[in-house]
Amino acid sequence: MSIALLLIPSLISASVEPAAKVGFAAIFGDHMVVQAGRTLPVWGFSEPFLPITVRLADQTRTTLSAPDGTWRVTFSPLRASSEPIPLEASSGDAKVAVRDVVVGEVWICSGQSNMEWPLSATDHAQEDIASANDNLLRIFTVKNTASETALQDVTGQWTVVTPASAGPLTAIGYFFAKSLRVNLDSPVGMIDTTWGGTPVEAWTPASAFEARPDLASVLERRNNPQVGAPHRPGYLYDGMVRGLAPFRIRGAIWYQGESNVSRAWQYRTLFPLMIEEWRAAWKQGAFPFYFAQIAPFRYGSQNPENCAELWEAQLHTYRTTPRTGMAVTMDIGNVSDIHPRNKREVGRRLALWALANDYGREVVCSGPLYRSSKIEGSAVWIEFDFAEDGLVASDGKPLTHFVIAGQDRVFHEAKAAIVGSKIRVSSDAVRQPLSVRFAWRDDAVPNLVSRNGLPASPFRTDDWPAVTRENR
Repeated sequence: MSIALLLIPSLISASVEPAAKVGFAAIFGDHMVVQAGRTLPVWGFSEPFLPITVRLADQTRTTLSAPDGTWRVTFSPLRASSEPIPLEASSGDAKVAVRDVVVGEVWICSGQSNMEWPLSATDHAQEDIASANDNLLRIFTVKNTASETALQDVTGQWTVVTPASAGPLTAIGYFFAKSLRVNLDSPVGMIDTTWGGTPVEAWTPASAFEARPDLASVLERRNNPQVGAPHRPGYLYDGMVRGLAPFRIRGAIWYQGESNVSRAWQYRTLFPLMIEEWRAAWKQGAFPFYFAQIAPFRYGSQNPENCAELWEAQLHTYRTTPRTGMAVTMDIGNVSDIHPRNKREVGRRLALWALANDYGREVVCSGPLYRSSKIEGSAVWIEFDFAEDGLVASDGKPLTHFVIAGQDRVFHEAKAAIVGSKIRVSSDAVRQPLSVRFAWRDDAVPNLVSRNGLPASPFRTDDWPAVTRENR
């Protein structure tokens, strides 16, 4: 890619004198938010071998651009502030300035259509758009770009949230940020890099699959002409993620998985791998990564257990990948619509994880998550995390969507009784139980919640072969 092409996003998003020879990467644009409390890499593009001077607030750094015209400097951490600070780069008479830069909390939001879903198409859209007037809530939207090669920059711009601008913006990203704004005395910036209908492998660098014989079938899709570009391994990472790193962030939120339901068992490997690769690219350790468990939906021709195995893969990721969290959405889906409209609650639940784990707020961030089981006679006792305050049925009725099986592996509807923070599961049809499953089908809408109203995640107590195990 030529230097001229790399400069285009920067020249659009910042104020530049004519004939400028220096520019910032696109993420450094007017109305941006930079992360508080972290060292701050700042980079851009110019002609080769130019002396570059960069100023951020009261700090100044100098460097020489590389033979390919790229340059980078690093600034000391800044405190959160709603007062705009200057960001300028210059070389000789050429100068570029970014306006209205504030310092606060920055999060990436990514995934497929449910994260991309606009505020204008949600429940209570008119009301929420009318109240979306916050000068210190900004969202950077990355243009959809699928690339066979690794791009050094993305295309996009920052938007200050107002009633006039809010409609097309990511609804979950907005509600997540709004929850942070209510609880933190700090500006909040979201970086929205999303594309509907895309699989997790498209958001993962292709190099991650090359040393994995077990994922060879995934890598083969990269050169398959029948696979569209946005679905090819690495294409969205190279076009929409790579150019953002190492812009300093607090963490990331994610909503994706519908496009991997048929390969749910493989998702147990693919999803943690993607998180690992993103963290490696940002070079700021295991930053927080919180994700929404996909909502119930009838997938038609697919086995109804496929979705349950995707839920299990997401729970597995939470259990095995450090500094992750999962917002369960079993009670706010729509089994007839893969795009449920209640994005406000999804954003709030994701924010609970951040508030509890990253900002020291004393809030309960999750509903019941399966911990362990114990067979006693003809009953199975289930224990949960996040159940210390007790369990309830959201509608006051008997618990639903529990099934139980014995050695024949035939599941029967079960009675589930709440006993403090545990559940006793049994059935007259199964005298010697071996397994309990909960909400184990794609259209399950169970009523088990914690006392704070957050729903339980689907689970199974057995490790019998998954129906998607051989799907590649």
